[in-house]
Amino acid sequence: MPLVYLILGGNKGNRTEMISTAIDLVTSHIGQKMAISGLYESESWGFKSEPFINQVIKIETPLSPAKILLLSQEIENKLGRVRKSEGYEARTIDIDILYYDLMVINTPDLIVPHPKIAVRRFVLMPLTEIAPDLKDPVTGITVMEMLANCPDGSLVKLIAKKDKG
Repeated sequence: MPLVYLILGGNKGNRTEMISTAIDLVTSHIGQKMAISGLYESESWGFKSEPFINQVIKIETPLSPAKILLLSQEIENKLGRVRKSEGYEARTIDIDILYYDLMVINTPDLIVPHPKIAVRRFVLMPLTEIAPDLKDPVTGITVMEMLANCPDGSLVKLIAKKDKG
């Protein structure tokens, strides 16, 4: 079955509880949890707002990328995500597909690998924790190498170690 890496993040409400609930919904509706990073706090990226909490989860799933996107958006809506504009904004929860196996997908609705992985420290730090040697299928560069070369200087800190389960 395909292995998928998702990043979950949010900065409204009880951030850690929201991510925990979202992970429960992901594992009950999308796929089985194979690995999970610690929780990371970071300043907002692309706009001014309260700090975000982010976590990366690796799942195994029989679902297509399009179905994962649809179900992820349903989970976001269920947890109070409101999309008001095209730009960046505060949110209760955001679920992005980082990788779907080693597939490269470029459709109007979905681009995988996520096009901004290499320039977002808040993505690379938790992803490196669980998949440091994962090679990006577009660039051939490992996640660890991307982190070492990341131009993003924003502060990202581990606030809770990874779940053993």
